[in-house]
Amino acid sequence: MATITYDKATRQYAGAEHPAVDKLDLDIADGEFLVLVGPSGCGKSTSLRMLAGLEDVDGGTIHIGDQDVTGLEPRDRDIAMVFQNYALYPHMSVGENMGFALKIAGMSKADIQSRVEDAARLLNLEEFLERKPKALSGGQRQRVAMGRAIVREPQVFLMDEPLSNLDAKLRSSTRAQIGQLQRKLGTTTVYVTHDQIEAMTMGDRVAVLHDGVLQQCDTPRTLYDQPINSFVAGFIGSPAMNLCSADVVDGGVRFGGTTVPVGRDTLRNADAGTVLLGVRPEGLELADDGIPLTVDLVEELGAEALCHGHVDGHEDTTIVVRVDARVPPKTGSRVHVRIRQGEHHLFSADTGQRL
Repeated sequence: MATITYDKATRQYAGAEHPAVDKLDLDIADGEFLVLVGPSGCGKSTSLRMLAGLEDVDGGTIHIGDQDVTGLEPRDRDIAMVFQNYALYPHMSVGENMGFALKIAGMSKADIQSRVEDAARLLNLEEFLERKPKALSGGQRQRVAMGRAIVREPQVFLMDEPLSNLDAKLRSSTRAQIGQLQRKLGTTTVYVTHDQIEAMTMGDRVAVLHDGVLQQCDTPRTLYDQPINSFVAGFIGSPAMNLCSADVVDGGVRFGGTTVPVGRDTLRNADAGTVLLGVRPEGLELADDGIPLTVDLVEELGAEALCHGHVDGHEDTTIVVRVDARVPPKTGSRVHVRIRQGEHHLFSADTGQRL
C-alpha cells in the first residue's frame, strides 16, 4: 500500500488547444478510496492512465509512495488495473485468468494456487474456478477481473469505469461489494466513473474534474453541502441543484417575487447586481405563499415524487422540487414553493465561485 501524489501533472495532446489534464495537484492517502468523477472529456480517465503509465506526463510529476514513477513503465509501478471490458482470456479458466500474471512473473504453482484461492474466497468465486468466462454472468466476470488484480497484491488498485457494462441492479450490488472489499484489503484505490451515484456512495473522497481542471476534492457530504462553485453544485446530486439567476436587493437576493435574506458580507463579492441562487430539490417545500411555480411534469418514483416546473419570467430555468409522493401536485397546476431556512447557496454570476 502507498500514498499517491499528482504534482502539477499535465497531459497535452498534440494539436489540442487545451491540456486534457491541466496541472493536477492531488494527494491520495495510504489506503484511501478516491473517486475521479466528471462529465465525458473532463480528463478523469486520462488522469488514471497517467498514473498507470499508459499516458505520457507532459509536465509535473506523479509519485507512488516515495518513488517518482513519472517515467517508469507500467510493469514497474506495482499497480493493478481493472478495466470496464473485463479483458479476460476466453480459452482460460477463471482460476487460470486470475493467476496468469503471477505465472508470467515466475511464481511457483503452489503460491499461485494459494493466492487464487484466497482471492476466490473473498469474491465468492470458489465454485467457478474451473469454468470458462463465457459461462459466467457479467457481474461474475467483473469479479474475476477484480480477482486478477487482487492476487498480485499491488500497492495501488486502478479501476476505470468497471461497472459500466452491468445493468442497474447488478451495478448497485457490485458497487457495494467493491466498497466492502476495498475496505477489507485496505489497498489504496483510484476509481474513475461518470456516474455520480457511484462516486458518492463508494469514495472516501471524490475529486470532481471539468475540462481537465480539478474543481474540488472532498468527502461526498462536503461536496453535496458545500460545493465550491456552480459547476460542482450542478454536477453533484441527483436530481441536480436548482441554479437560478437572482437579483441583489436590500437585505438579500430576489427571485420569483420573493426575497431570500442574505448578509451583506456574503453579497460583497456579487457581480453587477446578480448572483446564482442554488437550492437542492429537497431544500424547497410546497407552501401557501412564496415563489409561484407552474407545474410542467411530475415524476412519481414510489417513495417520493419530483415536481418539475417554471417560474414566470424564468421560463428557460426548470425548478425541481421533492414532494410527498402520496399527494403530488397535478401537471399544469400552479403552486407556491419556499426555500427551507438555511438551504440556499449563492455563487458569483460571473465566475461561478461560491460566495
